[in-house]
Amino acid sequence: MSLPGELASSIDGIVDEQSEPLDSLQRKIHSHPELRFQEHEASGWISQLLESRGWSVTRGVAGMPTALRATAGKAGGPSVAILAEYDALPEVGHACGHNLIACGGVGAFLAAASVVGSVGGQVTLLGTPAEEGGGGKIEMIKAGVFEGFDAAMMFHPFDRDVLAQGALATLWLDFEFLGRASHAAIAPHAGCSALTACMDTFRLIDGQRMRFRDGVRVHGIITNGGQAVNVIPEVAACEFQVRAPEDAELARARQIVEDCARAAAIASGVELRVEFRPGYKSMLDNVTLARRFGAHLTSLGRAPRERDPRAGLASTDMGDVSHALPAIHPWLAIVDEGAALCHERRFADASATPRALDTALIASKALARTAIEMLGDVELRAAVKAEWCERAR
Repeated sequence: MSLPGELASSIDGIVDEQSEPLDSLQRKIHSHPELRFQEHEASGWISQLLESRGWSVTRGVAGMPTALRATAGKAGGPSVAILAEYDALPEVGHACGHNLIACGGVGAFLAAASVVGSVGGQVTLLGTPAEEGGGGKIEMIKAGVFEGFDAAMMFHPFDRDVLAQGALATLWLDFEFLGRASHAAIAPHAGCSALTACMDTFRLIDGQRMRFRDGVRVHGIITNGGQAVNVIPEVAACEFQVRAPEDAELARARQIVEDCARAAAIASGVELRVEFRPGYKSMLDNVTLARRFGAHLTSLGRAPRERDPRAGLASTDMGDVSHALPAIHPWLAIVDEGAALCHERRFADASATPRALDTALIASKALARTAIEMLGDVELRAAVKAEWCERAR
């Protein structure tokens, strides 16, 4: 059963009516970027907007002060979650467009909540902190927040419209090298340079890249390069993020990276300390549900591709959600293809433009339509669940 035209029109009308407050919301978030777990103003503005429209908001979800939840409809039937992100990146602010994700999610909830009584079930907005390296959704999964939902959905800004691009599994490795200090001019031979071991780690990893399977990404920074230029560094540190399409290759790539750090430490005669931080799982896009989102997107004037092999893959804690229940994470263009990409300053600039707002509002409509269709169509829910059960097992 497709979504009745009158419901689609009602949803679109609500989003259009709320366009000005939604624009104000995304602009305030964009102008006040807050890092992971520190999104106090953003979560507050979202809560205020929802409460001003008559919806009760639960704050501090899963023990995180900046996580929130709002629910509309009756319990006991089908249930769909719409997700909002709102954290920013260091230095480059909203270069991933999370201000638009918040806008799109809130708009979708307001629209879906207004018509959910027509189909039954519940629609919930979940404000999910710290996607940029903090894994707020993972904490919410652990706390049982995602239990009971038939599906979860969100959108992400990009330079093209893609319905089911996927995402890489990821983890973090912190290496600290402990050497021996000495005067860099009088007796450099008396020291053991932690910085040399740190830099050699990068060189060794670069030399091992032919051993990585397609799709593996390893990238890092030096977080401590020494204490003084005239002292052989006794402490140095670096951080790496390792990504791969599948868990098995992620574990293999992690071992190679750790071996490189150990070899570098041995060569310089320094001690190595390793800290492992688990990251995110790969994204299991539910194609059945993504195609329904795509159909609504097409009727709203966009022309999405199902996948685009030319586009790269990133990582997101929405991947963890997709392993817990059916989920979609479509990408929608806010710039021309190739004009800017996520995590670039020019993408941060683009995420505050009228074109970006238009995309967020279209995302609101398509998300709300998809959520309401999911709630009202038992056959769609069965197909979505069957696909997830097949892929996630």
